[in-house]
Amino acid sequence: MRFATYVHHHRTQVAVLAPDDSAGDDTLYPLPAVRSLTGLLGATDGLPGLLAAGASALGGPPGPHVSEVRLLPPLQPASVRDFVTFEEHVEGVRRAVDGASGVPEQWYAAPTFYFTNPHAIHGPGEDVPVPPGSAALDFELEVAAVVGREGRDLTPEQARDHIVGYTVFNDWSARDLQSAEMKVGLGPCKGKDTATTLGPYLVTADELEPHRDADGFLRLALTAGINGRTVGRDLLSHMSWTFEEMTAYASRGTRVVPGDVLGSGTCGNGGCLAELWGLRGKQDPPPLRPGDTVTLTVEGIGTLTNTVVAGAEPVPLPPARRRRS
Repeated sequence: MRFATYVHHHRTQVAVLAPDDSAGDDTLYPLPAVRSLTGLLGATDGLPGLLAAGASALGGPPGPHVSEVRLLPPLQPASVRDFVTFEEHVEGVRRAVDGASGVPEQWYAAPTFYFTNPHAIHGPGEDVPVPPGSAALDFELEVAAVVGREGRDLTPEQARDHIVGYTVFNDWSARDLQSAEMKVGLGPCKGKDTATTLGPYLVTADELEPHRDADGFLRLALTAGINGRTVGRDLLSHMSWTFEEMTAYASRGTRVVPGDVLGSGTCGNGGCLAELWGLRGKQDPPPLRPGDTVTLTVEGIGTLTNTVVAGAEPVPLPPARRRRS
């Protein structure tokens, strides 16, 4: 099933889309009184409950066609963990951002992630502002798994029952800000803080099972384009950890809860501009500018399109007060 959150006649609604076997019909079937998919996930406790809620809506009266509404992010996340699971991406971006070469040996030890801003979630078709002070805006093509059941210290086998679905994930990155911040040795800050895009739908996990390969990876084609020109292609199955392994690691010593979003990390082979800059030794293609439209497509999930617009000017701040000479 495909779930959407949308605005129609100034009213926010959660709906399930008509099944794929209905000649491509994108009619929305609203879930009565449901205004938040995150809230629904907390109430249904996993995939079986979510599918039952969707089936009930499909048995009711149809709502508007998707072309008649404004799609929102399918859910407002409880938290957002963004992993880095594509080896090729690590190598290319390290070269572009901090001049390093190769992949750190520690990367192979565990599926590393950082927490990003759950309050800066954008939806499909929504304009994305350039982060204040940045002249090197980049996109990042990812897929996100969505948690639907609370769990702690999960095994990968247990984690499969906690993933309810997937959505397309764009981790917008101000590479110049990110590069400067990483020299502090802590992690990305304002370089990743302005926007993350999710959408267009939450596709339930059962829909993608036919794409699972023998090693447990989802073999889905990934495509990235700027202004109609394709700049990247990869397969989701080129990840080095499965989503189940990532979810298990996220739950180690803590909880994952309904509405948690786990990004795959950026794919290789042009899944972002910085990787191409590192490989080519120059900013080709150039950083994103106002007016550029980024289109990300993931097989079986959908297409996510956003246009870059001018952002705010940075509010000046003084440098740190030096306490040591």
